[in-house]
Amino acid sequence: MTQTFLEPIAALSDNYIWLVHDGRHAVVVDPSEADPVRAALAARRLALAAILVTHHHFDHVGGVPALHAEYDVPVFGPAAEDIGCLTQRLREGDTVSIPQLDLTLEVWEIPGHTRGHLAYVGADFVFCGDTLFSAGCGRLFEGTPAQMYTSLQRLAALPESTRVCCAHEYTLANLRFAAAVEPENAERAEYQRRCEQKRAAGEPTLPSTIGLERAINPFLRVHLPSVATALARHYGHCPDDPVERFRLLRQWKDGFRG
Repeated sequence: MTQTFLEPIAALSDNYIWLVHDGRHAVVVDPSEADPVRAALAARRLALAAILVTHHHFDHVGGVPALHAEYDVPVFGPAAEDIGCLTQRLREGDTVSIPQLDLTLEVWEIPGHTRGHLAYVGADFVFCGDTLFSAGCGRLFEGTPAQMYTSLQRLAALPESTRVCCAHEYTLANLRFAAAVEPENAERAEYQRRCEQKRAAGEPTLPSTIGLERAINPFLRVHLPSVATALARHYGHCPDDPVERFRLLRQWKDGFRG
Protein backbone atom coordinates (compact mmCIF):
# COMPACT_ATOMS: atom_id res chain seq x y z
CA MET A 1 0.00 0.00 0.00
CA THR A 2 1.26 3.49 -0.79
CA GLN A 3 1.83 5.97 2.03
CA THR A 4 -1.43 7.55 3.12
CA PHE A 5 -2.21 10.59 5.23
CA LEU A 6 -5.16 10.90 7.58
CA GLU A 7 -6.73 14.25 8.46
CA PRO A 8 -9.95 15.37 10.18
CA ILE A 9 -11.79 18.20 8.43
CA ALA A 10 -13.93 20.27 10.80
CA ALA A 11 -17.57 20.69 9.74
CA LEU A 12 -20.86 21.90 11.20
CA SER A 13 -20.52 22.62 14.94
CA ASP A 14 -18.56 19.58 16.09
CA ASN A 15 -18.34 17.09 13.20
CA TYR A 16 -15.25 15.72 11.52
CA ILE A 17 -15.13 14.61 7.92
CA TRP A 18 -12.19 12.24 7.57
CA LEU A 19 -9.82 12.74 4.65
CA VAL A 20 -7.48 9.95 3.55
CA HIS A 21 -5.04 10.81 0.77
CA ASP A 22 -1.67 9.97 -0.75
CA GLY A 23 -0.85 13.46 -1.98
CA ARG A 24 -2.73 12.94 -5.23
CA HIS A 25 -5.99 11.11 -4.61
CA ALA A 26 -8.38 11.25 -1.67
CA VAL A 27 -11.28 9.50 0.03
CA VAL A 28 -13.67 11.31 2.36
CA VAL A 29 -15.73 9.69 5.11
CA ASP A 30 -19.11 10.99 6.32
CA PRO A 31 -19.16 14.34 4.50
CA SER A 32 -21.74 16.33 6.44
CA GLU A 33 -21.07 19.34 4.21
CA ALA A 34 -19.66 19.75 0.72
CA ASP A 35 -17.82 23.06 1.09
CA PRO A 36 -15.20 21.94 3.63
CA VAL A 37 -14.39 18.97 1.40
CA ARG A 38 -14.05 21.17 -1.69
CA ALA A 39 -11.75 23.50 0.21
CA ALA A 40 -9.57 20.69 1.53
CA LEU A 41 -9.24 19.07 -1.88
CA ALA A 42 -8.35 22.39 -3.52
CA ALA A 43 -5.83 23.36 -0.85
CA ARG A 44 -4.00 20.03 -1.19
CA ARG A 45 -4.55 19.67 -4.97
CA LEU A 46 -6.23 16.31 -4.52
CA ALA A 47 -8.57 14.41 -6.82
CA LEU A 48 -11.54 12.84 -5.03
CA ALA A 49 -11.65 9.07 -5.60
CA ALA A 50 -14.54 7.91 -3.39
CA ILE A 51 -16.96 8.77 -0.60
CA LEU A 52 -17.62 6.46 2.37
CA VAL A 53 -20.69 6.73 4.60
CA THR A 54 -21.13 5.00 7.98
CA HIS A 55 -24.84 5.68 8.60
CA HIS A 56 -27.84 7.68 7.48
CA HIS A 57 -27.96 10.65 9.86
CA PHE A 58 -27.94 14.01 8.10
CA ASP A 59 -24.78 15.22 9.81
CA HIS A 60 -22.96 12.37 8.05
CA VAL A 61 -24.54 12.49 4.60
CA GLY A 62 -25.60 16.12 4.10
CA GLY A 63 -22.80 16.88 1.65
CA VAL A 64 -23.00 13.64 -0.32
CA PRO A 65 -25.46 14.68 -3.08
CA ALA A 66 -23.50 17.81 -4.02
CA LEU A 67 -20.14 16.04 -3.92
CA HIS A 68 -21.38 13.08 -5.94
CA ALA A 69 -22.90 15.37 -8.57
CA GLU A 70 -19.72 17.42 -8.84
CA TYR A 71 -17.08 14.69 -8.75
CA ASP A 72 -18.96 11.63 -10.07
CA VAL A 73 -17.18 9.16 -7.78
CA PRO A 74 -18.43 5.96 -6.14
CA VAL A 75 -20.36 6.41 -2.90
CA PHE A 76 -20.18 3.47 -0.48
CA GLY A 77 -22.60 3.00 2.40
CA PRO A 78 -24.82 0.64 4.38
CA ALA A 79 -27.25 -1.51 2.42
CA ALA A 80 -29.55 -1.69 5.44
CA GLU A 81 -30.22 2.07 5.57
CA ASP A 82 -32.14 4.43 3.30
CA ILE A 83 -29.45 6.74 1.92
CA GLY A 84 -29.76 8.42 -1.46
CA CYS A 85 -26.83 8.64 -3.86
CA LEU A 86 -25.20 5.39 -2.76
CA THR A 87 -23.67 3.66 -5.75
CA GLN A 88 -22.46 0.60 -3.79
CA ARG A 89 -24.46 -0.79 -0.89
CA LEU A 90 -22.41 -2.74 1.61
CA ARG A 91 -22.96 -5.47 4.17
CA GLU A 92 -20.91 -7.36 6.73
CA GLY A 93 -17.97 -9.10 5.10
CA ASP A 94 -17.75 -6.87 2.04
CA THR A 95 -14.59 -4.96 1.20
CA VAL A 96 -14.06 -1.53 -0.28
CA SER A 97 -11.17 -1.15 -2.71
CA ILE A 98 -9.83 2.26 -3.70
CA PRO A 99 -7.29 1.46 -6.41
CA GLN A 100 -6.08 5.05 -6.72
CA LEU A 101 -4.75 4.84 -3.15
CA ASP A 102 -3.96 1.11 -3.17
CA LEU A 103 -6.33 0.95 -0.21
CA THR A 104 -8.62 -1.90 0.83
CA LEU A 105 -10.97 -1.65 3.81
CA GLU A 106 -13.04 -4.32 5.52
CA VAL A 107 -16.73 -3.59 6.08
CA TRP A 108 -18.14 -4.36 9.52
CA GLU A 109 -21.74 -4.00 10.60
CA ILE A 110 -21.71 -2.36 14.04
CA PRO A 111 -25.37 -1.71 14.95
CA GLY A 112 -26.46 0.16 18.04
CA HIS A 113 -26.47 3.87 17.21
CA THR A 114 -28.45 2.99 14.08
CA ARG A 115 -29.54 -0.44 12.89
CA GLY A 116 -27.34 -0.51 9.79
CA HIS A 117 -24.27 1.40 11.00
CA LEU A 118 -21.01 0.38 9.31
CA ALA A 119 -17.34 0.63 10.22
CA TYR A 120 -14.51 0.65 7.68
CA VAL A 121 -11.42 -1.13 8.97
CA GLY A 122 -7.93 -1.27 7.51
CA ALA A 123 -4.50 0.29 7.12
CA ASP A 124 -4.18 0.74 10.90
CA PHE A 125 -7.32 2.86 11.27
CA VAL A 126 -11.06 2.40 11.75
CA PHE A 127 -13.77 4.79 10.64
CA CYS A 128 -16.42 4.12 13.29
CA GLY A 129 -18.86 7.00 12.77
CA ASP A 130 -21.00 7.49 15.87
CA THR A 131 -20.49 4.07 17.47
CA LEU A 132 -17.22 4.56 19.35
CA PHE A 133 -16.11 8.02 20.46
CA SER A 134 -12.98 8.89 22.36
CA ALA A 135 -13.89 8.22 26.01
CA GLY A 136 -17.51 7.53 25.00
CA CYS A 137 -19.97 5.89 22.64
CA GLY A 138 -22.99 6.90 20.60
CA ARG A 139 -26.55 7.10 21.81
CA LEU A 140 -28.84 4.17 21.10
CA PHE A 141 -31.27 5.75 18.67
CA GLU A 142 -32.30 2.56 16.83
CA GLY A 143 -30.37 -0.40 18.20
CA THR A 144 -30.38 -2.29 21.48
CA PRO A 145 -27.91 -2.24 24.37
CA ALA A 146 -26.85 -5.77 23.43
CA GLN A 147 -26.11 -4.70 19.86
CA MET A 148 -24.09 -1.68 20.93
CA TYR A 149 -22.19 -3.63 23.57
CA THR A 150 -21.27 -6.28 21.00
CA SER A 151 -20.24 -3.64 18.45
CA LEU A 152 -18.02 -1.86 20.98
CA GLN A 153 -16.40 -5.09 22.14
CA ARG A 154 -15.63 -5.95 18.54
CA LEU A 155 -13.98 -2.59 17.96
CA ALA A 156 -12.08 -2.89 21.25
CA ALA A 157 -10.54 -6.16 20.03
CA LEU A 158 -8.72 -4.38 17.19
CA PRO A 159 -4.93 -3.97 17.61
CA GLU A 160 -3.93 -1.35 20.18
CA SER A 161 -2.26 0.86 17.55
CA THR A 162 -5.45 1.14 15.46
CA ARG A 163 -6.35 4.82 15.05
CA VAL A 164 -9.94 5.56 16.05
CA CYS A 165 -11.53 7.94 13.54
CA CYS A 166 -14.88 8.89 15.01
CA ALA A 167 -17.05 11.65 13.64
CA HIS A 168 -17.50 14.17 16.47
CA GLU A 169 -15.37 16.30 18.76
CA TYR A 170 -17.06 15.06 21.93
CA THR A 171 -13.88 14.09 23.75
CA LEU A 172 -13.83 16.64 26.59
CA ALA A 173 -17.50 16.11 27.45
CA ASN A 174 -16.97 12.35 27.39
CA LEU A 175 -13.91 12.66 29.61
CA ARG A 176 -15.87 14.60 32.21
CA PHE A 177 -18.24 11.64 32.45
CA ALA A 178 -15.34 9.19 32.45
CA ALA A 179 -13.88 11.12 35.38
CA ALA A 180 -17.13 10.73 37.31
CA VAL A 181 -17.07 6.98 36.67
CA GLU A 182 -13.37 6.37 37.32
CA PRO A 183 -12.01 9.37 39.25
CA GLU A 184 -8.78 7.54 40.14
CA ASN A 185 -7.90 6.49 36.58
CA ALA A 186 -4.52 8.23 36.18
CA GLU A 187 -4.24 7.55 32.45
CA ARG A 188 -7.65 9.14 31.90
CA ALA A 189 -6.60 12.19 33.93
CA GLU A 190 -3.42 12.64 31.89
CA TYR A 191 -5.30 12.20 28.61
CA GLN A 192 -7.89 14.74 29.76
CA ARG A 193 -5.10 17.24 30.46
CA ARG A 194 -3.62 16.74 27.00
CA CYS A 195 -7.00 17.04 25.30
CA GLU A 196 -7.80 20.26 27.16
CA GLN A 197 -4.52 21.71 25.91
CA LYS A 198 -5.29 20.65 22.34
CA ARG A 199 -8.76 22.17 22.37
CA ALA A 200 -7.44 25.40 23.91
CA ALA A 201 -5.00 25.58 20.99
CA GLY A 202 -7.80 24.92 18.47
CA GLU A 203 -6.50 21.43 17.65
CA PRO A 204 -8.56 18.25 17.29
CA THR A 205 -8.31 15.55 19.94
CA LEU A 206 -8.69 12.85 17.28
CA PRO A 207 -7.73 10.33 16.16
CA SER A 208 -7.44 8.32 19.33
CA THR A 209 -6.19 4.73 19.44
CA ILE A 210 -7.82 1.48 20.49
CA GLY A 211 -5.16 0.96 23.16
CA LEU A 212 -5.89 4.35 24.70
CA GLU A 213 -9.65 3.77 24.59
CA ARG A 214 -9.28 0.46 26.40
CA ALA A 215 -7.50 2.36 29.16
CA ILE A 216 -9.80 5.39 29.54
CA ASN A 217 -13.20 4.72 27.95
CA PRO A 218 -15.71 3.48 30.56
CA PHE A 219 -17.95 1.93 27.89
CA LEU A 220 -15.13 -0.46 27.00
CA ARG A 221 -14.44 -1.16 30.68
CA VAL A 222 -17.79 -2.32 32.08
CA HIS A 223 -16.23 -5.65 33.10
CA LEU A 224 -13.74 -3.96 35.46
CA PRO A 225 -14.22 -3.58 39.24
CA SER A 226 -13.73 0.19 39.07
CA VAL A 227 -16.74 0.61 36.77
CA ALA A 228 -18.78 -1.90 38.76
CA THR A 229 -18.08 0.10 41.90
CA ALA A 230 -19.17 3.31 40.18
CA LEU A 231 -22.42 1.74 38.98
CA ALA A 232 -23.14 0.41 42.46
CA ARG A 233 -22.47 3.83 43.94
CA HIS A 234 -24.72 5.58 41.41
CA TYR A 235 -27.61 3.08 41.27
CA GLY A 236 -27.30 1.28 44.59
CA HIS A 237 -26.50 -1.99 42.83
CA CYS A 238 -24.41 -3.40 39.98
CA PRO A 239 -25.61 -6.33 37.87
CA ASP A 240 -23.26 -9.15 36.89
CA ASP A 241 -24.38 -9.14 33.25
CA PRO A 242 -22.03 -6.93 31.17
CA VAL A 243 -24.80 -5.91 28.76
CA GLU A 244 -26.94 -4.72 31.66
CA ARG A 245 -23.95 -2.88 33.08
CA PHE A 246 -23.48 -1.20 29.71
CA ARG A 247 -27.18 -0.27 29.56
CA LEU A 248 -27.01 1.36 32.98
CA LEU A 249 -23.81 3.20 32.12
CA ARG A 250 -25.30 4.57 28.91
CA GLN A 251 -28.44 5.59 30.84
CA TRP A 252 -26.26 7.40 33.38
CA LYS A 253 -24.39 9.20 30.60
CA ASP A 254 -27.66 10.24 28.90
CA GLY A 255 -28.63 12.22 31.99
CA PHE A 256 -25.14 13.39 32.96
CA ARG A 257 -24.70 17.15 33.30
CA GLY A 258 -21.17 17.31 34.70
